[in-house]
Amino acid sequence: MKASYDPRSDTISLILKEGATVAESDEGNPGVILDYDDQGNLVSLEILDASKRVTDTRKMEFQVA
Repeated sequence: MKASYDPRSDTISLILKEGATVAESDEGNPGVILDYDDQGNLVSLEILDASKRVTDTRKMEFQVA
């Protein structure tokens, strides 16, 4: 899994399955793009206008429960 923030486009990308081919994209909610493989599995998501949607675009925490 890989997460990145691009300040030029103000976009957060979360790749759930690296190397997966995106067969379909859907804008689940305005500004949130969901990418699926050919079997319908979610492989990545993108958050547009991220600085307006998250608390701090330069800080991320990861936790395994």
